[in-house]
Amino acid sequence: MSKKILIISASLRTDSNSKALADEFARGAMQAGHEVEKVSLIDCTIQFCRGCLVCQKTHRCVIHDDADKIVQEKMRSADVLVFATPIYYYEMSGQIKTLLDRANPLYSSDYNFRDVYFIAAAAENDDEVWKRAASGLEGWISCFPKARFAGVVFGGNATDGNTIQSSPAMKKAFEAGMSVI
Repeated sequence: MSKKILIISASLRTDSNSKALADEFARGAMQAGHEVEKVSLIDCTIQFCRGCLVCQKTHRCVIHDDADKIVQEKMRSADVLVFATPIYYYEMSGQIKTLLDRANPLYSSDYNFRDVYFIAAAAENDDEVWKRAASGLEGWISCFPKARFAGVVFGGNATDGNTIQSSPAMKKAFEAGMSVI
């Protein structure tokens, strides 16, 4: 059965390694017959969550910017969410974290997503690097009882832009996209 997959890329680099991994995941998923939509946060305006919790009653954020559109029009209806981010100081990028905070209207709504993937690139190559960064996403996922942390694709030793192309992580990204069920 074909899934609707939403890939959100948080890197602000045009030659992003995490985006390259996300593109390879998308290629694998499309080859497996899934519908894939990619969203880049490069030109998005995303304000910080105000913590007002109005969204818990209205299922809509009081801030009407790009985050509200992504949450309402894309995240809510996707079957699979994929968050691609560079790792900065052992953490996901601020763009992804801010978007996750702004996805609070989904908490009390009838969201479709069940599987959530984490794609990351970093200068360092140790597993501890992605595990630290993924812990924030795992905390977010645990707030959604119908969702699960489905997998990780990590590419280390990726300091400069476009250095991930020859990494084994590219094959892993493609295979992860192919394996979405």
